[in-house]
Order: sequence, then C-alpha cells, then structure tokens
Amino acid sequence: MRIPAIGATLGLYLTIALPAMSTAETVADLLPAADIAKGEKAFKKCKACHTAEKGGKKKTGPNLYGIVGAPVAGVDGYKYSKAIVALGGTWSVEQLDAFLTKPKALVKGTKMSFAGMKKATDRANLIAFLNQNSDAPLSFDAAAAPAAAEAKEEEYEYGILFNAPGVEETYYACSACHSEMIVAQQGLTRDGWIELFEWMVEDQGMSEIEEPDLTIILDYLSEHYGEDRPNFPGKS
Repeated sequence: MRIPAIGATLGLYLTIALPAMSTAETVADLLPAADIAKGEKAFKKCKACHTAEKGGKKKTGPNLYGIVGAPVAGVDGYKYSKAIVALGGTWSVEQLDAFLTKPKALVKGTKMSFAGMKKATDRANLIAFLNQNSDAPLSFDAAAAPAAAEAKEEEYEYGILFNAPGVEETYYACSACHSEMIVAQQGLTRDGWIELFEWMVEDQGMSEIEEPDLTIILDYLSEHYGEDRPNFPGKS
C-alpha cells in the first residue's frame, strides 16, 4: 500500500481544518465610515497639550490645524524636539496612525507624553476629526463605504473612574498622559487636587486646564476621589 507523503497529508489537513485568516482593517480602511463627532470627543485627550482650531494657540504641543497631510515639524514658531524633526516626511494617514498608536515607538526621544490609542476605530475617528480642521481637508470617500452597523450599546469608556457628572472631562484630561488608575488611587481634598495640578503645570510641563473644565474636574475629583476615598479601586 502506498503511504501518502507527510507533507501532502499535513497540507490537506490544514486546508480543511483551519479557517481562512482574515486581514485586519487598517485605519485607511476605516476612514470612509469614521465618526467625526466621536473623533472630536477623542480629541479631548489631546486638549491638554494641543488646539485644533484655525489660529489656535500653541500649548505644550503645537496647534494641529491642517495637520493631516502637512509636513512633519512644520508649524512656524514652535520648537520641536530633534527626534520629531529627524522623522521628516509628512503627516500622512499612515504616519499619523503609527504615531497615535504609540508615539514613543515611532519616534524615540519625542517629548510627547501621550501613551497612545489602542483601538484602530478611535484613531480613525480622531484623524477624521483633525482632517476637518483644515483649509483643504483630504477626501476619504470610498467607492463602496461599509454599511453602517446596527446601533449597539456603547461600552463604558472611562475606565475605572466613577460614573458621575465630570467623569468625561476628568478622564480625557488625565488619561492623555497616564492611566486613570493613578487618578483613582489618589485621595485628596479639593485644595490638594489644586496643589497637585499646579505642581504638574509648574514642574512637569503640563498645560493649564482651562475653564469651565477645571472647575468641573475639581468638583468631580473632590467629591468622588477625596480623602475618604469612596471609589478607591477594590474598595467595596
């Protein structure tokens, strides 16, 4: 009796047993159906260091009006790190996507402290929002954009922070640079939170949080993450 070659048998088995591998969608694939309103919401993570409107002031980081498709390190009057200048090229969709995923992975030595965005949909929404803040926005239309999925209940997006008025402003202001876990582990009076913010601005280079967000955040933190730590992680 003839015994089939092992390689041929294994190949046949793999063909039958294994499902076809699907290719993950890229941000470029997602842009035609991106949600600009959600992108504007995601930009709240960036507001601590950037503005996006035309003529907006520079903060810790440069103004981002017209950033999509613009030259890297191209904002006049802003002092960029040597690492960003060395990156060169333009802020194409692909380069923005890589940078927003994990800035320090793409540009070692960048001054940007933002940890990055894990979800491709979040990055697509943010790039779509930034693209609209431009004198010449790019077109992301596709010949056949994906049909809108049925509405789903949105998952809670503020991590472990207690759900109450002010959580959105607090989450986006704080998670731009670090995990919300660090916020939840604190237990400070209102004056203590004010002192911490002042230290972060004066010694850590954080841009000042503008009103009305500052008052909203202080109200939230002093009520839900005060000295008695009612919402300390793991506290029952």
